[in-house]
Amino acid sequence: MTDLDRDAAQALTLLDDLVRRAMAGGATAADALYVGGSSVSATVRLGRQEKLERAEGGEIGLRVLIGHRQALVASADTSPATLATLVERALDMARVVPEDPHVGLADPADLALERPDIDGCDPGEVSVETLTRLVETLEGEALAVPGVTNSEGAEASWGRSTVALVGSNGFSHAYHSSHVGLGVAVVAGQGTEGMEIDHASASAVYLADLRDPAEVGREAGTRAVRRLGATRLPTKTRPVVFDPRVARGLVGHLLGAINGGSIARGTSFLKDSLGQRILPAGVSVIEDPHRPRGLRSRPVDAEGLPTRRRSLVDDGTLTTWLLDLRTARVLGLKSTGHASRGTGAPPSPGASNVWLTPGPLSPAELIAGIDDGLYVTDLFGQGVNGLTGDYSRGAAGLRIENGVLTTPVNEVTIAGTLQRMFAALTPASDLELRHGVDAPTVLVGEMMVAGA
Repeated sequence: MTDLDRDAAQALTLLDDLVRRAMAGGATAADALYVGGSSVSATVRLGRQEKLERAEGGEIGLRVLIGHRQALVASADTSPATLATLVERALDMARVVPEDPHVGLADPADLALERPDIDGCDPGEVSVETLTRLVETLEGEALAVPGVTNSEGAEASWGRSTVALVGSNGFSHAYHSSHVGLGVAVVAGQGTEGMEIDHASASAVYLADLRDPAEVGREAGTRAVRRLGATRLPTKTRPVVFDPRVARGLVGHLLGAINGGSIARGTSFLKDSLGQRILPAGVSVIEDPHRPRGLRSRPVDAEGLPTRRRSLVDDGTLTTWLLDLRTARVLGLKSTGHASRGTGAPPSPGASNVWLTPGPLSPAELIAGIDDGLYVTDLFGQGVNGLTGDYSRGAAGLRIENGVLTTPVNEVTIAGTLQRMFAALTPASDLELRHGVDAPTVLVGEMMVAGA
């Protein structure tokens, strides 16, 4: 038995004991979640190490139900005395909180029988020496880009965790995950001529799959230098192209709009759009929780229900909401296996690995037909209304003139509605699955761009 397997077995035993105590104390149902592990991070700035951290630990969350009353407690202390107090406190709280007719554990007949292998944990631990080497290369390559004058710092990190869940409905499962990441931010230009800052990052489950830190560093430096000398654009309606780094935010807005919590509250601009076309024909949004080495992969959801690959949007048509058990019961539907959960909060809907499908044209071909447009590389502010779909955000990027990228642009605002943006978007062919939510370059045919 490996150390990881031993950790998982110990966590399951601990959780099973907690659940048994809660049931013996008067709970009608209970479940317990454990999340624990270790992490290391190294930070440098201008070639000097600024920080080296290592952390280990874990936390337990206990949820108890007495009828339709639910209470949750969490603790990082797993001593017997503390856990006994944890159970008592949870039961006391559950006896006095208001009833919620929609809470409850999954029916045993609906629990996941198969636990797919998601290959989500790198068996090798990443050493401090390796992280230091990565972060030094990362910052060094960024600073070597001509025009870069300073660094905000660079960081590399690694972590591995064990997640275990046990319920009084018979569910018991544990799995491991790992993550390695790096990021750097640098400054270009001088104070008298204007200065700009930009960044780049990368992450992966396995160290072997991580992008070359030299490549990431050069990307950060090139992006920062490219922003020098930026000006505003005249205010007018024009085509807007979203760089993949910001285009995935559009997918994020879609996921928020189809989240079961928003649908149950009636606070989503897509609440009446199930089964309707919301994206152009031929464009889909795919979710795959079982993608090997995916950053958000998971074998089951946080309530023990099966997860599966699906088209959230199929050929432009919205096919589903993201539902956990509670939101499904509110809506009179069945859970879609989208429950997510932390140790200190009840389950709520959340997606796994999601991406917008690519189109046939390269980014250059997509841009070639634009006479006067904006290529957006950065967005600022939170001007998105989930209830109405109104969209207004600060933006920076590059001007598009006669089909090519030209001068840098900043201090502009792009505005529209997500409904119209979704209906008019055209994805390019450059999709890369690097994050939990991904998108290729995306063209939105017409938006208001307010500047000078």
